[in-house]
Amino acid sequence: MALANPVSLQHHFADLIDPRVERSRQHELLDIIGIALCAVISGAESWTAVEAYGRAKHDWLAKSFRLPNGIPSHDTFRRVFCLLDPEAFQRGFADWTAALAAAQEPGTLRHVSIDGKTARRSGRRGQGLAALHLVSAWASANHLTLGQVAVDDKSNEITAIPRLLELLDLSGALVTIDAMGCQKEIAATIVAGGGDYILAVKDNQPHLHQDIDACFTAGLETDFAGTEHSVARTEEVNRGRQEMRECHVIVRPKGLRDAALWKGLTAICMLLSRRVVEGVESVECRFYIGSFVGTAEEYLSAIRGHWGIENSLHWVLDVVFREDDSRHYVGNSGENLALLRRWAISLLKQEETSNASLKTKRLRCGWDNDFLTKVLKTIDLGDA
Repeated sequence: MALANPVSLQHHFADLIDPRVERSRQHELLDIIGIALCAVISGAESWTAVEAYGRAKHDWLAKSFRLPNGIPSHDTFRRVFCLLDPEAFQRGFADWTAALAAAQEPGTLRHVSIDGKTARRSGRRGQGLAALHLVSAWASANHLTLGQVAVDDKSNEITAIPRLLELLDLSGALVTIDAMGCQKEIAATIVAGGGDYILAVKDNQPHLHQDIDACFTAGLETDFAGTEHSVARTEEVNRGRQEMRECHVIVRPKGLRDAALWKGLTAICMLLSRRVVEGVESVECRFYIGSFVGTAEEYLSAIRGHWGIENSLHWVLDVVFREDDSRHYVGNSGENLALLRRWAISLLKQEETSNASLKTKRLRCGWDNDFLTKVLKTIDLGDA
């Protein structure tokens, strides 16, 4: 398959260990992964559908994969993805997306949003299995999932986020996380990795929240005299909803207790949002801390950009890929299939010759091998 400047699948997954006993391997591991990826891109949502896709597209797939014993059965796909180490799979995927992102925007500040999502029907209450909850990293500028980590059943995102950060190249990145990630250790990890952060602050950090509130209350009363302050305002009307935002940033703030314990803390931010819907007004005030000297315009842009992970990833997973209906819960199957979905979204969003919706693009990939080739232009699946 001829691909333009592809990033090699063979290279980035070279260290991925095949979990099967060697004597029982009838199909190559990267063949299984590559076929599953093509199938998920093209609309498959179960291992049975992945096998059906492979058999229907055998001749086309044979141009890129070795297929020593034809197309694997759905049981083989299920078994391999149940056994495959998800963290090792993540590392290979993160390596691949990092190379692709670097090629697309070398030397620029990368905005990385981190947020969690639950596949709601993936658990089994009667068997004591909680629904799969994944924390993902999303590159806002180029619509790439950079990695994901599952939250342990008896833990939360606070423990999962550091594991996800370990998978990422944070050099030159601006990382935004909601209040769950506002932890001193997480801030230190981001700075140590060469990145900057903007972290939402709520009552889970009561002293910090109170002190930021006091700083801005005093600033508003004195017109921010004696502070390094900037402000940005936006107003827009969208689908009958009027939204106004006022963002204030104080650089090198004073009066924060334990400020030295927050590695790199350089600025505090207050975002006032006023929304009018059908004549009903609501007002919200949110606080943030940041590790870089930036203007209110820059902070506001990053904060608004953070929610791209909701609109461009989580919403797509639910509506286009029906992730909430997924019932894969045995072994590592659910987590590894979730990564294939995020990989598929990243590839579909890189295809810019068609203005069709992602749902239509998925259908087209199943119908039209030439269009699927365009979607796969950034990845070298292999050579038969």
